[in-house]
Amino acid sequence: MLTELKIDRPIHVTKPKLPDFELYKEYIEGIWENQWLTNDGPLHEQFKENLKDYLNVSNLELFTNGHLALETAIKALDLKGEVITTPFTFASTTHAIVNSGLTPVFCDIEMDSFTIDTDQLEKHITSQTCAILAVHVFGLPCNLEKIEELAKKHNLAVIYDAAHTFGVEINGRSIADFGDVSMFSFHSTKVFHSIEGGLLSFQDEGLKQKLKALKNFGITSQDSVDYVGTNAKMNEFQAAMGLSNLQTIDEDISKRKLVHETYIEHLNSVEAIRHLPNSMENVKHNYSYFPILLHDQETRDQLHESLKNYNVFTRKYFYPLCTDFSCYAEYQEDMPKATFVSERILCLPMYTELETEIVQQICSIIRFELGE
Repeated sequence: MLTELKIDRPIHVTKPKLPDFELYKEYIEGIWENQWLTNDGPLHEQFKENLKDYLNVSNLELFTNGHLALETAIKALDLKGEVITTPFTFASTTHAIVNSGLTPVFCDIEMDSFTIDTDQLEKHITSQTCAILAVHVFGLPCNLEKIEELAKKHNLAVIYDAAHTFGVEINGRSIADFGDVSMFSFHSTKVFHSIEGGLLSFQDEGLKQKLKALKNFGITSQDSVDYVGTNAKMNEFQAAMGLSNLQTIDEDISKRKLVHETYIEHLNSVEAIRHLPNSMENVKHNYSYFPILLHDQETRDQLHESLKNYNVFTRKYFYPLCTDFSCYAEYQEDMPKATFVSERILCLPMYTELETEIVQQICSIIRFELGE
């Protein structure tokens, strides 16, 4: 350890972006005035409309968190059977499938984007397949064209776990405008957050009333419960935070871009790092994470531990794979590319207010610890 490089405060892999307090306070004061805390309050409805404008979509519903949003999407589509997905994702993705009474079928990933390998996807389709649940990883979109081509060919629903991709656009089109349904997470560690929260964007306007009912115990009128629903309603305090953060989201993404570019500049020539994040052609990125791949698992694990001595806290994300969790042991199979990535990946600190000088210092620490 080179003690002069130690940072004087903990630098975590993520840090919530808090809005201007006076702005948030203004929204909160309105809650006190109207005494409306949840159940489609005025801030909730305003947040929905502002998000429709920002994302340029016509249909969306808000939820208390991304996980319940994803489960609700699956149930709203009346899916039965098998869902093809990726093992390289947060456990929530697979949990949503299984909690909805469906069977996950895992497909390996692409090495560049870490998203589901569309060249291998079709071989997993059977007579029991009802949907593809693909994950946009670290803000990088899946191969949307190929997924939707296969879905149309085999009459499958397409759900995107878009938890990492708020604000991403492809050829000027919002990432929220693809598939049958896309789920976004507004957890406090995301690029954009509402403390906790989630969003579903969807193509079929006919899903609107069903989604609204499913997130409110299945209630369709004062005297009717037509679905076996859950409680997944976003409250007014979450909406207030979302409205506040939405005002600065473009500025926040610009700041994250600067962090991203600083990492690239200072780590691009490090031989011990075999992969740095790619920029994709015609994609407007949101710079949600900064993952690097080391050459082997031992180097990754050693760097992860040694950085703690400098007050730098990284994350082995996603590790282990979902198929390596004990609760999904029955689904284990050979996933060479996903395994390779999972054993070597390390996410470095990335958040809106991370100073350029600290990023440079982190890079110096990494270079020293890797012998460069």
